[in-house]
Amino acid sequence: MDGESCKRNGCNGTLEEGYCNVCGLAAIKSSTTGQSRQYTAERITGRSTPVTTGTGSSPLTNRSKGSRRTSPTSGRSSRKQLGAGLVSIPELPSTEPEKAIMLEAKVPANKRFCANCNQALKREKGFCSQCGQKYSFIPSLQPNDLILDQYEVKGAIAYGGLGWIYLGFDKTLSRYVVLKGLLNTEDAASAAVAVAERQFLASVKHANIVGIYNFVKHGTEGFIVMEYVGGQTLKDIRKNRRVLPVTEAIAYIHRILSAFSYLHQLGLVYCDFKPDNAMVEGNDVKLIDMGGVRRIDDLAGDIYGTVGYSAPEAGEGPTVVSDLFTIGRTLAVLITNIRGFSKEHLYTLPSPEEELLFKEQESLYRFLLKSTAENPDDRFQSADEMADQLLGVLREIVAIESNTPRPASSSLFGGDMLAIAVSSDFEPIVADYHQLPIPNLDGSDPAFNAVLNAGAIADPAKRVENLQQVVQKTFKSIEAKLRLANALVDTKAYAEAESILAKVEELDAWDWRILWYRGRSLMAQGKYKEAQSAFDQTYFDLPGELAPKLALALAAERSQRYDFAIKMYDLVCRTDPSYVTASFGLARCLLANGDRNGAVAALERVPQSSSLFARSRVEVARTLINTKIANPSSKELKDAGNVIEAMTVEGMERYRLTKQVLETALNLVTNQSLSPTSSLTIFGKPLQEIHLRDGLEKALRAMAHLATGDEKIRLVDEANRVRPKTLF
Repeated sequence: MDGESCKRNGCNGTLEEGYCNVCGLAAIKSSTTGQSRQYTAERITGRSTPVTTGTGSSPLTNRSKGSRRTSPTSGRSSRKQLGAGLVSIPELPSTEPEKAIMLEAKVPANKRFCANCNQALKREKGFCSQCGQKYSFIPSLQPNDLILDQYEVKGAIAYGGLGWIYLGFDKTLSRYVVLKGLLNTEDAASAAVAVAERQFLASVKHANIVGIYNFVKHGTEGFIVMEYVGGQTLKDIRKNRRVLPVTEAIAYIHRILSAFSYLHQLGLVYCDFKPDNAMVEGNDVKLIDMGGVRRIDDLAGDIYGTVGYSAPEAGEGPTVVSDLFTIGRTLAVLITNIRGFSKEHLYTLPSPEEELLFKEQESLYRFLLKSTAENPDDRFQSADEMADQLLGVLREIVAIESNTPRPASSSLFGGDMLAIAVSSDFEPIVADYHQLPIPNLDGSDPAFNAVLNAGAIADPAKRVENLQQVVQKTFKSIEAKLRLANALVDTKAYAEAESILAKVEELDAWDWRILWYRGRSLMAQGKYKEAQSAFDQTYFDLPGELAPKLALALAAERSQRYDFAIKMYDLVCRTDPSYVTASFGLARCLLANGDRNGAVAALERVPQSSSLFARSRVEVARTLINTKIANPSSKELKDAGNVIEAMTVEGMERYRLTKQVLETALNLVTNQSLSPTSSLTIFGKPLQEIHLRDGLEKALRAMAHLATGDEKIRLVDEANRVRPKTLF
């Protein structure tokens, strides 16, 4: 779109970021359907109760007294298209704007409430019997009314918390507009004040926010003149199609988060987000009702919200995190049927036992739990943070549903550590704390460069010494303290490491890195269950990241909780195969459960581009001949031989693997576990004792040729012992 000519009559400008650089107006869009929508705005108070996930885990709450002491993160998210290109969204049919006009402009009796005290009202006009507030549910504007000789009223399209919303037509610029009421009062002066107070909305210009064109006063009322947005609201889509597919709903919410990020950066809060206030138009989503937007520091303005969507503390004054609460609630509404939405589940979510989807989608459920946590400090602290985690959840769901990996680099963690953590030989790989991904350094930390340089020091003791100096020189650096604690773990100074982590925790109990490094320390100490608890909380904090799931799997495997470890390993490597630690771990756990075929299939997930691909082929061969769970079949022995023959590994390792396969086959034949046959060959040798002995002897002599000293003598003796018996 950028660079195209403006299509408005008499304008010769070009489009920049969706707006004309001459007339300043948004690019002309094709007319699409607008549906009537209902809006209820009420004052909100209350508290929530805790819930647990399908695995029985509960997020930590009230981690410390007081509130967060750090500023919300300002990381930026990449959100350039609906669903980030991961999902296809069905297109909506388009109709003429005037089809959005209500046939009868009347507020249903069950939706009439006093805007001041929330008392139910029976009449269309009068005074509230509880607080005396004057009210009217009768439209004040009629079709053909002309405002400022420019805006012709076409009719009412909805009723909102501030009054009726009308479709209008701008006769000067020949475009449809929406007139949203600001204030309904008997005092014209107050209407003028209301219009002046909302002028700040004119500066709001974002692709996912309805455009604000003008502010007008008409009689005793003030109106915002807004861009007309066609399409359907999320409420209408939800109503027409019932529960939405999870991926589609996430795509809508993920996209709208960019609008909230923009508003929050301007120091504004939306206050009253819900499915009614987001319109799907074409292949995008827009916020369409700006009537409740206010400045974050406005302590005197009215507070609007809707029962079931607003945060427990919203009545005390809306904030960034109370806005994010409404987004979490909206997503939950789009994908589930929440019974008791405005009563027993007013601020809580159904348990996985109540809602099967939450049992099936653990990461999604944890995302929603964090979004709607009772304590504001336990929630996401910025729209960008929330969007990044939601995108991670979406990638995971799409990968599992489509059986196609959806890898992406993380802004919080480095890559897989297995290639660095394991030795260069071909000994079997076991789960170890060194395989845990390392958090990325915070580029804004005052000691960033010094900590980065310290990380390059190979010797753990020298690294500790260097980081101690960095901490002394840059005492305000959190990264230096955390990395020092991490380095101390590698020198087994666990108590000292925990002391440092506890001090950092006093500064900010919500820093997930504290639990991460604590979990790493517990893993190093062999306290695997305690480590699992620490990593479980990081999973709550970062539901869209793969690293916490991988850490949980490693700790669970060492605790011999193989079924849970299998679940987490499978989730990680199906989403991003480059985390080869997960593939190796999955194979180990499946083999421990007696599933040889499953273990081989897990190792097959290691991509050929991985530096550990050859290592995976070695493990495939070992898995096929493993006798601890069951004796391998003759076919599995042959498959193991074929794997080794196809490998690029040469020298001692190749001969050693050949020896293991032939030795296993010989033992099974000689103890009559396998019937000998000449129709099946392993390394070209028929599955018969004499031929297997011949092949094994040759492998041992080849190994002896490469060995020295006592090892050479031992291998020659073993070759003589296994060689076929002859008459001479």
